[in-house]
This record gives sequence, C-alpha cells and structure tokens, in this order.
Amino acid sequence: MKSFSQKFAQLKDDLITQGDRVVDHVLRAVESFFDSDQEKAAKTIDGDNVIDRVDVEIERASVPLLAMGESDEHDIRSVLTVVKVNNELERIADCGVSIAEVVSSPGRPDQPVPSTFRVMANSVIGMLQDANRALANADIERAERVLRFDDAVNQFQAEIVRDAQQKVASGEFDVEFAFRLLVVTRALDQIADHCTNICEQIIYLQTGNIVRHLPEGWTKPAPPDAM
Repeated sequence: MKSFSQKFAQLKDDLITQGDRVVDHVLRAVESFFDSDQEKAAKTIDGDNVIDRVDVEIERASVPLLAMGESDEHDIRSVLTVVKVNNELERIADCGVSIAEVVSSPGRPDQPVPSTFRVMANSVIGMLQDANRALANADIERAERVLRFDDAVNQFQAEIVRDAQQKVASGEFDVEFAFRLLVVTRALDQIADHCTNICEQIIYLQTGNIVRHLPEGWTKPAPPDAM
C-alpha cells in the first residue's frame, strides 16, 4: 500500500503536467488570435475536453489523501493547495477557450492588433509559465514576481480599452473587431488573476503566511500571528 507521501508525489506530478498542458492550451489560443488561424482555434476548443477530464481525476484523487488521517499541517495544506490550484488551472483553460471561440466566430474583421495587446498577451503567458514553475519548484520568489506583475497587466488592459474606444469613435476600428479584441483582453486579464491566485496558494503552502492585496499594490505577506 502506498504511503501518503508517495500518493501525494504522484498527485503533484499530475498537477504539474496539467499546468504544462494549460500553458500550451493558452499559448495556442493566443496564437490562433494573432494569426486568425481557425484550425488552431478549433484544436484549442477540442483540447479543453482533456483538461476537463484531468481536472476531475485530480480532484477525485485528492479526496482519499485527506481521508488518510494525516495530522501534519503542511501535508494538509499541500492537498488543499492541489485542489485549489487544480480549479484555477481549469478556469484558465476556459479563458483559453473563450479566446479561441472569438477566432472561430464567422466574419472576423481583418484589422491589425494593437502592439499593446501583444505585450499584454506575452506578459500573461509569462505569468502563467512562471506560476507553473513556482508550483513545481516551491519557488516563493518566482511566485512573488508573478504577483508584482499583475498590476502591469491591469494597466495594459485599461490602455487597450481606452485605445479601442477612441479608434471606434474615429472609425479606425470596426465595432465588431473592437468588441472581439475586448473579449480577448478580458480573458487575458482573468488568466492573470488566476495566476495570482495560484501564486498566493504557493506562498501560503510554503510559509503559512497570508498574502494580502492592498489598494496601493502587492505587499509582503503578513505572518498569521500578525493578523
């Protein structure tokens, strides 16, 4: 009979593999938008079925671990972290599907994508890659870096929205194109939010500290006894 540590090691490996799968999924979705590639978009949408299936498998495998009666706080936090991160990854994959569905919709106007959008998309993909690496390596420093970058993504989104509104008003952007661009931008912003949620869980798992987001920006997590 496998021990808790053996079962958890397998569970974590499955989660990391799922994370890699989701990174590829989002990257494919974004590329399909940049390239107006409907075939790649269709593959993204179809690929979500595998992610959904593995999501359920990981959740089901987590429950018996909690039932093994482990009393070590870190072990319990570890399993709960897997459950929470697994859910965040599934939601990120859904955002990838939202992007791909924009590409798959008929009648997409052929207009140039703003440079700011490309920067935002690359930044969000970088956040997702770093979040998965931080999880795999218990890398708190990398997790903190992801949290610090979330504000920049929010600024990119705000700039893209303002720019789209101005270009629609001036006639430079077709309304349909602007709407689709904003749908994709919103999906990217949601991915960034899910990445920060993952990294908050990583920090909590490794330190027991609670990460706080204040109006003035991200700050170092406060120890539980300081709450």
